[in-house]
Amino acid sequence: MSSEAHSISLVAPVVLLAAAVIAVPIFKRIGLGSVLGYLIAGLIIGPFGFAFFQDSAAILHIAELGIVMYLFLIGFEMQPSHLWSI
Repeated sequence: MSSEAHSISLVAPVVLLAAAVIAVPIFKRIGLGSVLGYLIAGLIIGPFGFAFFQDSAAILHIAELGIVMYLFLIGFEMQPSHLWSI
C-alpha cells in the first residue's frame, strides 16, 4: 500500500474553515447573517464555484463532523431540568 492511502489530509478542512472565517464576518457586517455567509462560502469553494472540492465524500465527512460538533454545543446549553420536564 502506498503512504498516500494512510496519510490524513488536512487541506480540505482547513480550506472549509478558512472560507467560513472569511465569509461570515463579511456577511455579518453587511447585515445578512452568518448562515448565509456559510452557504455562500460553501457555494464558492464547492463543485459549482471554484471547484476546490470534487469529491462529495470528503464534503460529507466534514459536514458530519460539523453536525456532531453542533449537537455537542446544543448539549452544553441544555439544562437537565428542562429535559426532565419534557
